[in-house]
Amino acid sequence: MDSAVLILVLTFLLLLALNVPVAVAIGLSTLATAVLAMGSFEIAAATLAQRMATGVSSFSLLAIPFFILSGLLMGQGGIAGRLMDLARALVGRFPGGLAYVNVLSCMLFGAVSGSAAAAVSSIGGFLVPEMQRQRYQREFSVALTVTGATTGLLIPPSNIMIVYALVSGGAVSIAALFAAGILPGMIFGLALMVAAGVLCHRRGYGERVAVARGAVGRAFRRAFLSLLLIVVVLGGILKGIFTATEAAAIAVAYAFVLAVVVYREIGLREVPRLLLQAGVTTAVVFLLIATSMAMSWILTIEEIPQTLSAALLGVTENRVALLLLINLLLLAAGTFMDMTPAVLIFTPILWPVVQKLGIDPVHFGIMLIANLCIGLCTPPVGTCLFVGCGVGRTSISRVTPAALPFFLALLVALLLITYLPGLSLWIPRVLGAL
Repeated sequence: MDSAVLILVLTFLLLLALNVPVAVAIGLSTLATAVLAMGSFEIAAATLAQRMATGVSSFSLLAIPFFILSGLLMGQGGIAGRLMDLARALVGRFPGGLAYVNVLSCMLFGAVSGSAAAAVSSIGGFLVPEMQRQRYQREFSVALTVTGATTGLLIPPSNIMIVYALVSGGAVSIAALFAAGILPGMIFGLALMVAAGVLCHRRGYGERVAVARGAVGRAFRRAFLSLLLIVVVLGGILKGIFTATEAAAIAVAYAFVLAVVVYREIGLREVPRLLLQAGVTTAVVFLLIATSMAMSWILTIEEIPQTLSAALLGVTENRVALLLLINLLLLAAGTFMDMTPAVLIFTPILWPVVQKLGIDPVHFGIMLIANLCIGLCTPPVGTCLFVGCGVGRTSISRVTPAALPFFLALLVALLLITYLPGLSLWIPRVLGAL
């Protein structure tokens, strides 16, 4: 087992250091370990291919391409502007109002699109220049947008929750995860607003945004059809009217009608391009899922999760200390690994520890996702950080120091989510989703 772990880890890290795509690095390191375990390249390769095919052969995974496509339609269909107008009407009147507008817009847009990168691009593309005109520092604006966009991965619908539900082996329902993410997502957003408010006060950023009488009502009416998607998707899933996959298909149909017919922000000639973009993104995600499921298989047959679980429990059996160790491990993993492979790899590794501690798997899923959300904003491989720097026309070296106060705010929120499981489990219990 020791040699298998060594081969797996060293091969994976070496391939990452050579800038090999993560999915390929996972697949090749898994193949090398399987050859060592089985003693035959042919048998190992055939078994690996079978495990990859089995890994993506799930009806629940059909929700992912649908949610990806609906997110693209939402991102380019005029929805972002309407949600920003609503956020401006709600919180723009306070000192440093555009900072609050930024975070609230990211939360609203993430709730309808389910994509952090899309939120950075759509919200940041408009608000970062606007905040600069209002004398906010560029790096401050980019850092706030990048960290604020992660709230959309906790506030449902969220593709990563579907992935976690899959790898949990049926122990967790998608409906329960969707319900559990609502309050933690709001806590993430509130923590960022508090940090932004303190910084705006100390540095003198921003003035109140003028809000005309009746602006809230008008903005709400303009954004109503966009917000209705959240009600349709979540309400339908939580009430058992349709599955997450069916809800994703409904979201595509709804977003298409909204963007093409009602708002007319997308022409029919642009639809094939969006379909191609959704297909490419889906292919990348599914390759990651396939290779990660194969790696999970080799981890299982080599009993690596049980060994690492025993090692962690050997350090301490104190619940508080172990939860802190798990958080530190996941935060470290998030700095060099994208969210999807991290969920697929670390869930089976940490599952025995979770069971030993008696942690609710729904609570653990939210804790896991919250950890990895922070990783999307941190160098060297933070996806949202790269997108934000591109949108804001600045560099990672300049944005990272500006983001430190927001990282601290997210860490405080993460500790609340970790040690107060009721924050994740209260809404699912009230709705009967657990």
